[in-house]
Order: sequence, then C-alpha cells, then structure tokens
Amino acid sequence: MKPDIDLITLWRGKGLARQIIRSIAILALSIMLMVLLGSYGFYSTMFILMPTALSAPDSWLPSPAEWGWIIVTTLIGMAIAVWVAMRLSRRILTPLNSVASSLRRVAQGDLAARAAAQRQPLDEASQLISDFNTMAERLERAQQERIFWNAAIAHELRTPVTILRGRLQGLSDGVFQPDPALFASLLVQVEGLGRLIEDLRIVGLAENGHLRIQLQQTDLRHEVMTVLKACEAALQEKGFTLTVALSAHAAVCDPVRIRQALLALLENALQHATPGPLHISTAQIDGQHCLRVEDSGPGLTEADAGRIFDAFQRAAHAGAAAPKGSGLGLAVVRAIASAHHGQADCRPSPLGGSCFELRWPE
Repeated sequence: MKPDIDLITLWRGKGLARQIIRSIAILALSIMLMVLLGSYGFYSTMFILMPTALSAPDSWLPSPAEWGWIIVTTLIGMAIAVWVAMRLSRRILTPLNSVASSLRRVAQGDLAARAAAQRQPLDEASQLISDFNTMAERLERAQQERIFWNAAIAHELRTPVTILRGRLQGLSDGVFQPDPALFASLLVQVEGLGRLIEDLRIVGLAENGHLRIQLQQTDLRHEVMTVLKACEAALQEKGFTLTVALSAHAAVCDPVRIRQALLALLENALQHATPGPLHISTAQIDGQHCLRVEDSGPGLTEADAGRIFDAFQRAAHAGAAAPKGSGLGLAVVRAIASAHHGQADCRPSPLGGSCFELRWPE
C-alpha cells in the first residue's frame, strides 16, 4: 500500500524529482498515444483511399507514403519532447540563474541582492531561494552591525582619550601643574576606559557565545550586600534611599558575574533614575532565581524597554539632557543573564519607575 501512496505523492507534488517523473511520464504517454492512434488513423485512411500506396504484404521495406508517415511522426515526437524539455528546464534553471546572479552581486559587495521567486517555483527551488535570501539578509545585518559597532566604539573611546591627551599635553607643555587633583582626574579617565573595554569584551564574548562562567553554590544575599556596601555612599550622595529585601537562599551562579551585573544595574540607576526610593530584592520564583532593582522614575516607554538591553542603546526622556553613559551596562547585564541560561528584562515598577530584573534557573 505504501508504494501507491508514494507514487500519488510524487505525482501531485511540486518537487524537482516529482516534476521530472511527471514530465517524462506525460511525454512518454503522449508520444505512445500519438504513434498508436496516429498509425491507426493513417493506415485506416490509406487502406480506404489509397491502398496501392501501402507496401506489399511480402515486402520488408515501407512504401514512400509510410516513410513519410514515419518521418512526420518522428518530427512531431521530437517537437513534443523539445517542448516538454524547454518547459521543464525553464522551471529548473530560472531560479538557479536568479540565485547565481544574486550570488555574483553579493560576491561583489552588494549585500542587498536578493533572489526572485517564480510564480510557481518547485519545492527545491523555493527552498534554495529562501535559504539564499536568509543568508544574504544575515550577511547584510552583520555588516550593518559591524559598521554600527565600529562607529559606536570610536565614539565612546574618543571622549576619554581626548581628555587624557589634552591633560597630558598640558602637563608636558607646563600649562598644568602636577598635583594630586590632576592625577586623580587622569586616574578617573583611565578607570573609565578600563570599564568600557571590559564591557566591550564581555558583550563581544557573549555575542560570539564564548562568555565563560564558573558556577558554584553562592550566598546571593552576601554577594548583593557586598555590592551595596561599595555603592551605598554614592547612591545616598545622589539622593537615593535604599530599601533591601533579600531572601536567604543559596543560588547556583557565578558570583563575580552576578556582582558585575548588579553593579551595572546600580550604575544605570545612578545615571538615569530620578533620586528617590531604590529597592533591591532577590527571590525564588517558579524555579528561577530573581534579582531586581526598582527605581521611582522616570520609567521607560514600551519601545525603549524592548531595546534598552541592546548595546549602545540609551533611552531619551522628554526635556532631559542627552543620555549619559556608554550604553553598554544593560547589555552586560543581558550577556551575564544569557551566560547563566537566563534572561534580563525591564517592566514598570510599583514605585513609579522601572523594574530591572535578572533571572536564571536554579
């Protein structure tokens, strides 16, 4: 029973193998019917109208009339075969030529090239065109992302490098006097460059799937309090009031990376949140560990919340100055979450601002 089902499937489908089988079957059937029915009609007509034009019963050679019929039949059969072959080859070669032409354009640097589909492409041809167009789209997106990253990195590095160069040149020319305040300022710029380079390294490793973490049983409450003690003075000086709700459970994670993610979230609050209540909490929900940082404003739009974890993305608020920061902090948070097979997201907070949440499985 199965071979019959397979034959029906082959006959009704649009695949290349099925189309070849159908075309050859139709061609053979057409020529056979033409020869059989045509021969029957030819000999019937000749026997009635011109019996003397047929070869004698004891002759092995066809008569001139029969030779003519054989030649006509052969030419008609060849014409049918050529017509079927041209029709089939056009359906096969047109998408291949489209892909080949687009490939040449891609090889010459035109990553916007796309292969065009036929009206009724064969299954294999349709899949080939779809796969090629998907590949070309990915190549074009990768090129656009590379251009964007190069420009963004150059932009982020330019400011601290320019400041360092100017002050060092001033020291060299005697414009600035060497004093502790100047050296402290230079050190701040160098530390900023170091953080920027480290953030770029982490995001780059995460993009390539090479960000490694060292999982271990961790007292999450202890790690969070360590970070808060280091940042508490800066947060209070800026006007933030800390509230903490930490659950007493152990978590399997990389403590260094989790501290790094929390530090990035707190730095994000320092740069962008409105001074006021700042709530830090941990919880265990639905088999996942959760680390949250909630602020009281100004909050994010739904569109900003969807892209804020992308590298070099900053949310702009009406009436506010140009966004500050490198735009890498939250990208680092997402990279660390992904390395833990978790995720990071942002949603409205009951405090009136945004709730940034880092989740990873137990």
